Amino acid sequence: MRLVIGAEMGHSPRMSILAPANQCAPSAPRIALLACSVFEREIALYGRGSPHIAEARFFEIGLHDRPDQLRATLQENLEAVDGRTDIEAVVLAYGLCGRGTVGLRPLRHKFVIPRAHDCITVFMGSKEAYAGHHRRCPTCYYYTPGWNRGRRVPGPERLASMRAELAAKFDPDDVEFLVQTEREQWALNDTVTYLDLGTEDAAAEADYARKCADWLGWKFEHLRGDAALLRDLLWGNWDAERFQIIEPGAQLGHAPDQFIMRSEPARTQPSPS
Repeated sequence: MRLVIGAEMGHSPRMSILAPANQCAPSAPRIALLACSVFEREIALYGRGSPHIAEARFFEIGLHDRPDQLRATLQENLEAVDGRTDIEAVVLAYGLCGRGTVGLRPLRHKFVIPRAHDCITVFMGSKEAYAGHHRRCPTCYYYTPGWNRGRRVPGPERLASMRAELAAKFDPDDVEFLVQTEREQWALNDTVTYLDLGTEDAAAEADYARKCADWLGWKFEHLRGDAALLRDLLWGNWDAERFQIIEPGAQLGHAPDQFIMRSEPARTQPSPS
């Protein structure tokens, strides 16, 4: 497996993984992978020794704040990798993500996505495990190594970066109002739940999450996640209970039930070139 740094768009993939076609694992379908960078180290760990991954593209976490831009970025890259003739499917390491993946559609190759509202389902190992934990702790705020690295979680660094970003756009009074509004949203929670999948940075990021909990005056819990969903996504074990498969001519839709997502007829059908 060799790494290639990519820079193809305004929100370009950080990395591509290429492997010679003749080294493909016989039990795994050959795939291209589009993934949120929150999973970058977890994919490196659980995708290790995976020559069936012909290419992987990672996208910045911040796209979650702009669902329409997330959708446009993923669709453009989906069409780019879908033009390959040496893959059987495109895999998305995403969930609904604020419905930022709703409407995505393939051209030649099916795409596969876990039945998940967001990445916490993938860290928990199943939508059932996530739902069960959320019922037991509705005031938990979930931290993971990737979210921590991006300083996208409640804590002093997030507050400082938010204030700096807002200061470039708004007057001081407006900045303080918006910061206070954010802190009021944080106050709806009272527990930091830190999840990891055993990556090398897991312990260090657990320490960071604990420090955030102390700063916020919240409780702290450290849960070891379940890598089964991510591992099966990467290695082609795609059962209909845990994964949604979208075939050419269809698009991803939101399902307001336990399945979370569904296949729908494509409203706008791209033409393969």
